Amino acid sequence: MTAFFVRHRRLLLLALLMGVFAAASAMAAAPPQAPAVPDPFVQQGAVLGALKGGTSESVRIATVLTLLSIVPALVISMTAFIRIIIVLSMIRHAFGMPETPPTPVLISLGLLLTVFTMLPTLEKVNSEAYQPFMSGQMALDVALDKGSAPVKDFMLRQVREDELKLMYEISGKPLPDEPAQVGMLQLTSAFILNELRVAFQIGFVILLPFLLIDLVVSSVLLSLGMLMVPPATISLPLKVLMFVLVDGWSLILQGVVLSFK
Repeated sequence: MTAFFVRHRRLLLLALLMGVFAAASAMAAAPPQAPAVPDPFVQQGAVLGALKGGTSESVRIATVLTLLSIVPALVISMTAFIRIIIVLSMIRHAFGMPETPPTPVLISLGLLLTVFTMLPTLEKVNSEAYQPFMSGQMALDVALDKGSAPVKDFMLRQVREDELKLMYEISGKPLPDEPAQVGMLQLTSAFILNELRVAFQIGFVILLPFLLIDLVVSSVLLSLGMLMVPPATISLPLKVLMFVLVDGWSLILQGVVLSFK
């Protein structure tokens, strides 16, 4: 094989030179291509979309991911979840069973009741802000304003004027003349304060029957001289029996949900 290349090296070199020459001739004969010119109609459509308030897909995805990261804080501070979960927690403390029902069960029930309560508000947010923003028909700032308006109306219906006035006094700002001028920070703080107040009022009403059962059981055990028997051992089955007979879960959940305006 080596002897073959040595004998015919001149022919191989000639063939290589002829190939290079043919390729150069073909490239010289090909017509030059004009540089790509941007379509003015495409640019005009992009400009019109920006003027109409559309947003790019990357901005929409980044916004949705950011909102998902703060959804727990929004649910806790701006929805009916506060009142519902406090009332559910007070029920198990009234029984004297701090771990029954389990916390995940109460949180799941509280979230479902929150969705039922906030469903009209969520539908308005979805139709007026989320869907137009995700389809690129609405700018980010406009979507935030329109999306916060239904939530703001819900919180304003729950808050009393005294609580809102207190938050404005704490923040050192004058109380606005119109509900539309109420700041979201002051409104959220007043809403949380109102939810705590209402939840403790409902909890007080729930605790009274259980307290009565504990007093009756303690008095009976004391009169019988059974000082070594813990009253909770006798009162717990009685409280559970009473709660089941009156269908307590349905009554309390219905009352809590209907307490929202």
